[in-house]
Amino acid sequence: MAITADHIRTTLTGYLDQYPDDRPELEVIRSLLGDGHDLTSRKTLPGHVTAGVILVGPDSRVLHIHHNATGKWLLPGGHLEPSDNSLLQAAGRELTEETGIPPYVITSHGEILLHIDVHPIDANPAKDEPAHQHFDFRFLFRTTAGIGELQTDEVSDAAWRDIGEITDPQLRHRIAAALR
Repeated sequence: MAITADHIRTTLTGYLDQYPDDRPELEVIRSLLGDGHDLTSRKTLPGHVTAGVILVGPDSRVLHIHHNATGKWLLPGGHLEPSDNSLLQAAGRELTEETGIPPYVITSHGEILLHIDVHPIDANPAKDEPAHQHFDFRFLFRTTAGIGELQTDEVSDAAWRDIGEITDPQLRHRIAAALR
């Protein structure tokens, strides 16, 4: 069963119950859902939902990938697929696809979202995509495994980084709090 607007709405509501100060930044998502936009489709503009992972290794460092399309170091994650049953499952699928880390060595830190990041995506003429936004629903996962075989068409490198290297102070604080 594909991810539905109701699932996104319920997940967003649970997140905002826990982090009410994020409401103004996330109003765009609530508004698009209210207007009936299909936020599971990568063609939906001005933005759509993606699923991301904050993967913490045994030494409490966080996995980052070097994304080919953006040329940036990012947290693993990506677009939703029709076969995804939930945002949490989509995040796990994206992690496994991009990093080669098998699902049986990954553990989710519950079904509560740790962070939602709204960020701009540059236009990509090769994919005929205009500039838009990603609403990245990020879940915390843990692993004892190392990095597997990277999905080289999307990812060129991967590295474990200290929590202190995460530039978003809100995200850095939430990861540290969740690991206590």
